[in-house]
Amino acid sequence: MQGARFWVICVGCALNLMSMRIPIIAFLTLAALAGGELAARAIDPSAAPTEAEFREGTAEIDRRDACPTRAQRQEDEVSLTSGTILKNGQDARSTRDELFCGTGILPVDKKLIDNGATSQVNPTVQDLPPSDELAASAGEVRAAQLSPRESLSLKSSHHKDFTSLLKTPATIATKAEIPEAVNSNARQLGGTLQISQAGNAEGVYVAEVKIRFVNSRGEAVDKKGNPVEGRISEDFIRGELKLKAGDNYSREVVRSDLQQLQQLGLFDKVTVSIEEVGTDVNVIYNVQERSARSFSVSASLSDDVGVAVPLSYTDRTFGRNPQRLAVELEPSLRGIQYDVEFVSPYVAAEDRLGYSVRAFGDRRISEIFNKDIDLPNGNRVREIRVGGNLRFTRPLGDWRGTLGLNYTNISTRDRNLNIARRDELGNPLTFSGSGVDELYTVSFGAMLDRRDNPFDPTRGSILSLSTEQSIPLGRGNIVSNRLLANYIQYVPVTLLGISESEALPEMLAFNLQAGTVIGDLPPTEAFRLGGRNSVRGYDSGDIGSGRSYFLASGEYRFPVGRDVGGVIFVDFASDLGTGDSVLGKPAVVRDKPGTGAGVGVGVRVRSRFGLIRLDVGVSDSGDIKFILGTKQRF
Repeated sequence: MQGARFWVICVGCALNLMSMRIPIIAFLTLAALAGGELAARAIDPSAAPTEAEFREGTAEIDRRDACPTRAQRQEDEVSLTSGTILKNGQDARSTRDELFCGTGILPVDKKLIDNGATSQVNPTVQDLPPSDELAASAGEVRAAQLSPRESLSLKSSHHKDFTSLLKTPATIATKAEIPEAVNSNARQLGGTLQISQAGNAEGVYVAEVKIRFVNSRGEAVDKKGNPVEGRISEDFIRGELKLKAGDNYSREVVRSDLQQLQQLGLFDKVTVSIEEVGTDVNVIYNVQERSARSFSVSASLSDDVGVAVPLSYTDRTFGRNPQRLAVELEPSLRGIQYDVEFVSPYVAAEDRLGYSVRAFGDRRISEIFNKDIDLPNGNRVREIRVGGNLRFTRPLGDWRGTLGLNYTNISTRDRNLNIARRDELGNPLTFSGSGVDELYTVSFGAMLDRRDNPFDPTRGSILSLSTEQSIPLGRGNIVSNRLLANYIQYVPVTLLGISESEALPEMLAFNLQAGTVIGDLPPTEAFRLGGRNSVRGYDSGDIGSGRSYFLASGEYRFPVGRDVGGVIFVDFASDLGTGDSVLGKPAVVRDKPGTGAGVGVGVRVRSRFGLIRLDVGVSDSGDIKFILGTKQRF
């Protein structure tokens, strides 16, 4: 959804939203008035966004967004209701943490996890996010204590000496637990702290694997000392874990378990604690459940449809335990946009294939045919997309694969939804020349996740690859293949002398993306460069729209306070000289440069709504853009 948007009302039945602090409201309001774009929760039904983001059990990529990591839809303009985001100036569903541009990979958001997932991994894997509710965890991080020990006799085929081993307050397995001690042990940041220090326990015999439910504050017991009760069966959760009692502790196995629990879409956060029991250890998975159901309603204003009322409903108890139904509607005076999806993620305990079914209808002002060239009647070009897809997901060794069958009907229209075939200069707007193109495609994507933690990564990498082959059916008889790649690397640093941060650790983050289309290319399917999830400092699509693209971004992230962090970033993108190979040359006739760069600074704030970001980008042409959104850029 384009144009200025504002919130009139926000109801999140499952987010347990507390009253917002006046200083935060004032800050966000001033940022928006200063030039930032504030978006309401909306719908991003394109079968392929470009920002990779984890969604609840599936992932897809936006074929039109050349850059987001639709990780990092992923970007995303913010709706402070139940966590929807906008990517590349497009409406995107939350519930997923997304990953690359194209179609098809794994798990992820459009629903924000909203935020449980990742950092968006931008070119869009829909969930990964991507949507999902904003993570409402603000737990403190307690440094696990190391206890010097003599050599330990391991219950395995070999023996190994350890000089230190994690233990919990008062050895929880053998002594009565004090509420404060239990909560201190359970309240960890994304599992990364525990996994890092638990490296000293590598290979130690695991006596027991426990499941512990925690609340949004990371507490396992209430003020009266009663344990927090969970809705989901402990046996079901334990069945999803590779680590079993009797195994030797392995960081890699624990990391894999965190990823599996994330893709189920049932949890806002999962951490791992270790307690010492003699010469053995107990491993505790602390899980914060998402609400069983959530509903939100808000209001927005757009220069396209005017006043709209976005509605969203998510049911995570639909059907079998991990299955869920998500419905998003956006009625306005000019029609109804919708996005409906049923997701059944891969279940490791049963080795059951994951799948999702989705139907969507979306309307937006084109970011390909933008700038000063409109339709003969003076209207701006609108793109209407209607379609659906069926996707299947399952692990492929260390990779996670997704196979998709997709259909999208794309039409170019004026403000009143009349078909538009050419712009005011006579250039064609669709490949068929009729104003309507139909895409029947088969997509395959694979993702290799080497991050230390999928909820709050501090080190490691994630690689996603996808291919999408069109079948020459329907209007246009389009025959093409779209290839996409997205890579993200996280590198911890201590330039400020801070060894660790409770919420926003110091690190360097890098993102490389590339893509190309072989064969027929409808103008509406060209890669768009520039925008909040591409080169900050430019509006979406203002750098170019080409057959191929390359994008590189780098960020230095550092802590400022307990829940506040800063970012210094550099972005660069190029259409690799392919702007004139797109039918009608939409970028060339609109004088788009084809290559652009931007630098800037940003602020990250952890709130009860999840991570909120404000970026100020300056382009190489001197333009300044303010970006207000949710989640990290990638």
